[in-house]
Amino acid sequence: MEECIISSPLGFTRICGDINGIQFVSILNSEEKTTDVIPECLEDCVYQLNEYFNGERTEFSLKLNPQGTDFQKMVWNGLSKIPYNKTCSYLDLSKKIGNVKAIRAVANANSKNPIPVIIPCHRVIGTDGSLTGYASGLHRKKWLLEHENPYKQQSLF
Repeated sequence: MEECIISSPLGFTRICGDINGIQFVSILNSEEKTTDVIPECLEDCVYQLNEYFNGERTEFSLKLNPQGTDFQKMVWNGLSKIPYNKTCSYLDLSKKIGNVKAIRAVANANSKNPIPVIIPCHRVIGTDGSLTGYASGLHRKKWLLEHENPYKQQSLF
């Protein structure tokens, strides 16, 4: 497996994958040295992430290879169908995958998403519209949702 570290508005970001696809993206909580030479199999991912962060991309077209259970992969597939600048609740996502009673399992699978941003788990919010957990930190989830909002406004805080 190849890996690289890039700088992004969310912090230093580790990308891992190989010719079979991207296996995970991790937003780090520490400063790291960025990779000088991006492995060929990760170049398109780095390019598309940079376009996304620059506001030039709303959809990713990458070969993904997340590792997880069949249920987790089903949830991650459901996450991938949430459009840019749209949100849904865990309940909505449970309904979309055909098991309304699996809301806690869906939330758990969401939290284990190995490819955040590209598989947009940040677009899942509480039924009441509140920001709910995000493995990379709520401040990053808030940034991503504001980044995707077409109606930019200054923060009051």
